[in-house]
Amino acid sequence: MRLTRRGFLGALGVSALGAASFGSLLLPGASGQTAELLRSKARLPEPFTVPLPIPPLARPVRRDATADHYLITQREAEAEILPGLRTPILGYDGMFPGPTVVSRSGRRTVVTHRNELRVPTVVHLHGGHTPAESDGYPTDLVLPASGGDEHAGMGGNVAHGQRDYVYPCRQRAATLWYHDHRMDFTGPQVYRGLAGFHLIHDDEDDALPLPKGERDIPLMITDRAFAEDGSFLYPAMAGMAGVEADYMEGVLGDVVLVNGAPWPVLDVDAARYRLRILNASNARRYRLSGLPFVQVGSDGGLLARPVTHQELDIAPGERFDVVVDFSHHPPGTELTVHNGLGSGSTAQVIRFRVTRRASDDSTVPDVLSEVEPLDPAKAVRTREWRFRRGEVGDHAAWLINDRPFDPRRVDADVALGDLEIWRVTSDLHHPVHVHLDPFQVVSRDGERPDPADAGWKDTVDLRPSEYVELAVRFTDHAGRYLMHCHNLEHEDMAMMSAFRTR
Repeated sequence: MRLTRRGFLGALGVSALGAASFGSLLLPGASGQTAELLRSKARLPEPFTVPLPIPPLARPVRRDATADHYLITQREAEAEILPGLRTPILGYDGMFPGPTVVSRSGRRTVVTHRNELRVPTVVHLHGGHTPAESDGYPTDLVLPASGGDEHAGMGGNVAHGQRDYVYPCRQRAATLWYHDHRMDFTGPQVYRGLAGFHLIHDDEDDALPLPKGERDIPLMITDRAFAEDGSFLYPAMAGMAGVEADYMEGVLGDVVLVNGAPWPVLDVDAARYRLRILNASNARRYRLSGLPFVQVGSDGGLLARPVTHQELDIAPGERFDVVVDFSHHPPGTELTVHNGLGSGSTAQVIRFRVTRRASDDSTVPDVLSEVEPLDPAKAVRTREWRFRRGEVGDHAAWLINDRPFDPRRVDADVALGDLEIWRVTSDLHHPVHVHLDPFQVVSRDGERPDPADAGWKDTVDLRPSEYVELAVRFTDHAGRYLMHCHNLEHEDMAMMSAFRTR
């Protein structure tokens, strides 16, 4: 997997993309990306002709005094993503996105994942305050129920057929998501469909007069490319880990999907809506515009106070809970969310069509929650984490502190309850994700954080040649966890680091 002449052209902040047809539109190079475009061969639909689907809620198989129990089966299926074509997927319960799990803060959720695929899997609850044995360490495989012992010798906690993932849910209300986290294969397995929402509710969030019910909508934004027959195109190494060398900087698709539908449209009332926006793309960053977004929540739940954005940059793995007010628009108005980091077919994301006037008693209060500020002056130590490209032997790789990931190595021991400053530096774009507990962004390049950095975060959008300081404090659960780049191609090509809490 030697680096080719096209590799790592994202170093200039511009992907080396050619042109591709999309009706009369072209796809020139896209800025703000560390990734390479993969072009579809299938006939693509006109934008805003497919209704937005809402992922169904998962139903508990049983409830007891302390926990809700779910069963999710990972299986192959076909989905009509592009109209008139069938796309083979790897799906949670055979769906893409998977069913939405809803938990109550303080009440345990147990999700049994049964693997009826032909490949091993690992499930990570992204944003979950989770015991190590249920966090989804990349070698803690669930082998196919049909048999096989692939990677069983890698030192992980291997289960055969199924595993119970136990989530105490002792955390604030927040928009979480679950996805595959198998070592070396996260990119292709998430790309083929293994992702879904997991929402946590609590009394504080419920008591606020924010939009609820049918006006509280999860939006999973992804990008994909399609073969002529409608199947997903992905440049995997045949039978091997990682991705083809030309795409090591990341994979961009030319079709923007929201909840698994291409450039969908949603009919809305002339009222306020809460949109739970998740960037679940492998590598694509978005700059959303076209609506005034009033942000009420971040990765780790409610902000202290709302923040208004005219543009919203969102990197892979990040979530933004926003309220959009459609009440000022008469029926018949169409409002399009644009992507300022895309072009041609990727410059538009979703359209909202105001269909009728309606009553609305929701509002956005001036104060949303109390967010404990972490004081950097009380940190017991500062750690340096350098995210950069490099080589391992004669192979190109993505490294942290000049080392590739080794699942048997621990790079930091952290005492539970200690406050630390983690200083994270970059060469290119790296969305940095920390497992177990959220953090707070202290500074960017020594200056104040961006408005989008407010609140509790678990993923930070690290830009080229930038350093960001994070206030990190882990609680409750001792064990081995990960920090890694959430560009999934970078993650698969060794950009992960293990830390241990004690």
